[in-house]
Amino acid sequence: MTRATLSTPVGRSSRKCVAISGLRRYSISVKLSVKSDYAARAILGLARHYAEGTALRAEDLAAEQSVPANYLVQILIELKAQGIARSVRGKEGGYLLARPPAQITLGDILRAVHGSVFDTPALSDADCPLELRNAWRKLQQALEGAADAINFEQLSQESGNKKQMYYI
Repeated sequence: MTRATLSTPVGRSSRKCVAISGLRRYSISVKLSVKSDYAARAILGLARHYAEGTALRAEDLAAEQSVPANYLVQILIELKAQGIARSVRGKEGGYLLARPPAQITLGDILRAVHGSVFDTPALSDADCPLELRNAWRKLQQALEGAADAINFEQLSQESGNKKQMYYI
């Protein structure tokens, strides 16, 4: 079996693929960014305070979730633009969820900060074998389905249950 690393021709997006016996296989690692982690932490923090109905200051939310405050403000602005969070002005101002935590999924957060849950250049590459593109599409659908099955009410309840546990 012959294995060679190839680069795409000039003019196409720079990506590497591995050719094995004439087939092109893209080397992709599925990694979520720090931004997606911080966005999820922010929404989880807001979900935990949702029932109170009070806005949280970005600085307080950042401290509670161990996130840099300046970066969190930028993320909250993006989440606000996507209709996931909303802001309240004034002395008692801050951020709230724009809708109930049960209606916000991890998939919503990933799409808000990245545009998609999973993407690979192979999905739109006409040179990628059809069976491999179908496999990438199945993986994409599975990841999106899993991310959309996790909502922030569930996550908030899980963290609430941990707080109520007593250890001896």
